[in-house]
Amino acid sequence: MTRTRLPSAQTVSVLQALAEDPGRWRYGYDLCTELGLQAGSMYPILMRLADRGLLETSWETERVPGRPARHLYRLTGAGRAYAASTAAPAPAAAPAPAAGKTGC
Repeated sequence: MTRTRLPSAQTVSVLQALAEDPGRWRYGYDLCTELGLQAGSMYPILMRLADRGLLETSWETERVPGRPARHLYRLTGAGRAYAASTAAPAPAAAPAPAAGKTGC
């Protein structure tokens, strides 16, 4: 049996930030400052999403003197679908049967 976990609130916020402009490459520090997450939370989330095929990754091609190349991220097609599913409200649970009543 495979167990499916719901994503954390931080993961959902990262997915939603990336989904705002899915074709745009983003780097981790940019997402950290936008979302108010610490790097120790952000980068494990980005690595997990990339490992699951939800993010495409690349190294920055334009070199800026005095600064190392940045690792860039954007959503894949599967990542866009997953981001959309996390934004959708959860389906309402069926109401519990009234006390003393049976379903027959």
